[in-house]
Order: sequence, then C-alpha cells, then structure tokens
Amino acid sequence: MRNRIKVLFIMCLVIPGLLFTISCTKEKPPVSDTGTSSSSADETAAAAKAKADADAARAKADADAAAAAASAAAQAALDEFINANVLFAFESDVLDDSAKAILLNKSAYLRANPGLNVTVQGHCDDRGTLEFNQALGDRRAKSAKNYLLDLGIDASRLNTISYGEENPIDPGQNDAAWAKNRRAQFVIE
Repeated sequence: MRNRIKVLFIMCLVIPGLLFTISCTKEKPPVSDTGTSSSSADETAAAAKAKADADAARAKADADAAAAAASAAAQAALDEFINANVLFAFESDVLDDSAKAILLNKSAYLRANPGLNVTVQGHCDDRGTLEFNQALGDRRAKSAKNYLLDLGIDASRLNTISYGEENPIDPGQNDAAWAKNRRAQFVIE
C-alpha cells in the first residue's frame, strides 16, 4: 500500500512538472504537416511514463527486499525465543544472571507478540528420584514463569508443566548432558 502511494506521489509530481516545463517554453514548437510537434510531445510523455514505471518497479523491489528482511528477522527472533532454554544448577530452581537475561529477552518477544501464549516446561537431569525430579521440574517452570510475571507478562498467557527427567534434550550420562537437561523450555501454544 505504501509503495502504491509513493508511486502515485511520484507520478503526480513528475508528469505535471514535465507538462509545466513544456508549456512554459518561450518558443512554441513549429507546427508542421508531418506532426513533428505532437510526435515530440508523445515522446516526452512516453519518457515520463517510462521513468514513472521504472521508479515504481524500483520502489516495489525495495519494498519486497524490506519485507523479506523483516520476515527473516521475525523468523530469527522466533527461533531465538524457542531455542533459548533457561538453564539451572544441580538440584536448583534459582535463576542466575544468564537465566534472567534470557527471560528478559523472552519477555520482550512476548510483549512484541501479544497474541502469543506459551507453556513453560520444567525439566531435570536423570539423577534423583522420579518424584523429586517431577517436583523440581515444577519449581523450575514456576520460577521462570514468576520472573516473566515480574517483568509484566500477563499470567493468562503463561502455563507451566513439569516433565521431570522424562524428556532429556541430551541422553548422555555426563556433566555436559546433565547441564543441558536442567532447564526451563518454552513451547508456543
């Protein structure tokens, strides 16, 4: 819509300007039997139309490129929102500074997308009993949710669920795998 307005604006300026320039010349083109005067005016009008068409095509190409860039940026922001997990220390539901920074970014994304609802999933590594890990996963999900509430996100947009140790992101049995599994993960509803 914006591009059409630009094109119309350009056409409204270029064509009357050309007509004004042509009509204000001191010498009138000679009128001949072969129609050279009308031929010159036709060529001028054709040139003006060609310029307007070229400007319109350039404006459309610029708009298409801007829309593609905006779409790519929106997809990158969505990917970041989905893939940035909040990580926790062993047997802890306390948010450290890096977790708070991730949640701050998530709150900005949620504010920019007010129709978006999410489920915060609490996860644990597989050390500890099933009951302990289920409760710890619940506390982790609620810890992340409560921080988002403190940042101004409406509670009706956030749900929580605990998976305990049921859905590891890394099945390995080492510190690196366990660290990845101790997380709050965000899923768009």
